[in-house]
Amino acid sequence: MFRRRGDRYVATFAVDEVRVLRKVASEVVGLLTDGFDHSDPVVCRLFPEAYPDDAAGTAEFRRYTEGDLKTAKIDQAGAVLAALPGDSGGEVRLDAEAAEAWLRALNDARLAMGVRLEIKDGTDLGAELDDAVADDPSSSRVFQLSVYAYLGYLQESLLNALID
Repeated sequence: MFRRRGDRYVATFAVDEVRVLRKVASEVVGLLTDGFDHSDPVVCRLFPEAYPDDAAGTAEFRRYTEGDLKTAKIDQAGAVLAALPGDSGGEVRLDAEAAEAWLRALNDARLAMGVRLEIKDGTDLGAELDDAVADDPSSSRVFQLSVYAYLGYLQESLLNALID
């Protein structure tokens, strides 16, 4: 997918890939703006407690850092949205700074999806997808697991291009 071309990181996306990436990045922005709620397990995963055994310390830390962190996460998702080609698909060309923003945004999207899909550290994603297909091949879970796997593939592809 991503490959290095000079000082750029380049990938070509099909129409469906662009739509999925646009939807995922937009949902992250929505979660961090309109839907921002500390009782949401996804928000808890994206903004973990700095001091799990010290509520006052966590609140103090949050007071000083959360706004900037939230803004950075929104900006990173925005970098994905800004770089995506039109609805017809096409090429994405990222400089090193944009590539780093994409990596962070993809990571946030995967963390959010992982919480919603109840994916744990030891989850065998292939087996999970096989089970979901066996239960109902047209279910939203099959689609969501496929998107989660695709985001991981995209993240790995970009990371490999960066270190080559």
